[in-house]
Amino acid sequence: MARPAGGVEHAVAAREWLRSAKTAEELRRAQAVLLPLEQTARAIGRSVNATCAIRTRFGKIAEGAMKPPQAKTALRNHALADLEREASILDEVLADAQKGGIVVIPQLKPLIEEKVGKPMALSTVYRMLARHG
Repeated sequence: MARPAGGVEHAVAAREWLRSAKTAEELRRAQAVLLPLEQTARAIGRSVNATCAIRTRFGKIAEGAMKPPQAKTALRNHALADLEREASILDEVLADAQKGGIVVIPQLKPLIEEKVGKPMALSTVYRMLARHG
């Protein structure tokens, strides 16, 4: 015997989310609850299984059993610092180079690591320099 469909109790919350959605992911979550499963999967571009998981997650969030996902940070994917912070670090470290000195990247690496507070690969330093010209 099939299990009865659930989630009807979350329809009011889903309609509210639908009205106040600020991101595509929030909109997909609300649609996953309000529309029939197969139609929803096609509409939001997800598989039926993924849509069902979104629907289940929405129910847990609406009941308070789970926290909603947090927005991503302002940093780029795996960045150690934002662009402004990178620029200020490079300005401090490259002060001699602006006066006509020679820049030796492997010698700059420990100084940049100290300012960032984390170890980094030499290629990361080169990419940072390329990003900031």
